[in-house]
Amino acid sequence: MTRTGMRSIALAALAPLALGLAACGEKKADELPTSGEPVAKAPPPAGKAWIDVVSKTSEGGYLMGNPDAPIKLLEYGALSCSHCALFAKESSEKLMNDYVASGRVSYELRFFMLNAFDVPAALLATCGADEAVIPLSEQFWAWQPNMFTNLQAAGEAKLQQSASLPAAQRVQAIAQIAGMTDFFASRGISKDQGAACLADTAKADALAKQTETATTKYNVSGTPTFFINQAPVGTADWAMLESKLQAAGAR
Repeated sequence: MTRTGMRSIALAALAPLALGLAACGEKKADELPTSGEPVAKAPPPAGKAWIDVVSKTSEGGYLMGNPDAPIKLLEYGALSCSHCALFAKESSEKLMNDYVASGRVSYELRFFMLNAFDVPAALLATCGADEAVIPLSEQFWAWQPNMFTNLQAAGEAKLQQSASLPAAQRVQAIAQIAGMTDFFASRGISKDQGAACLADTAKADALAKQTETATTKYNVSGTPTFFINQAPVGTADWAMLESKLQAAGAR
């Protein structure tokens, strides 16, 4: 079964959530004006590093780093998005260690639902402590090819069958078929804990509404989409985004 076939099944499975679905890696980066002056580093709280400071934001994102950082990087990412996975692979070490750790840049991740696979993945990634969400997401992106292998091995009939189940059961079935349940269980989210999170239809609806808001309010049309200090940057690879962070003063 092709990726196109899996996406068609995913669209059918997501229909009850009434999402306006976008695509992975469509929009080009926009220009961002330079600040003209480098931004000074900020010391972290005593006994901590900025990369250990994580909080949930009012818009449902997970913010790592100095909440008062003068340069605020926001990513709308989808756990099923291969471009997001590539960005995480290229950026994670430098973004966290060189920029977020300096206190000059904060990084916020907001989940965006591209398809039915993103719903259980996001529910499981956010099933534990807030501090674990971004690291778990990066590990999931690294593991992501295994998800597609599992889905292809399961076959179209099994995925179609899962799409016909009631909402809570559908999400759990997709997680099981894709191998997500085992993936997160091996990283501290027990199967019982995961099952409870996957059954949380209110949270699944909140993720859908968060995606709708991103589309209608912020014009997010693909993932990963970035904003720096609320200015749209579009979809960028790490080299391009790093140059924009430096232009904004992270240098």
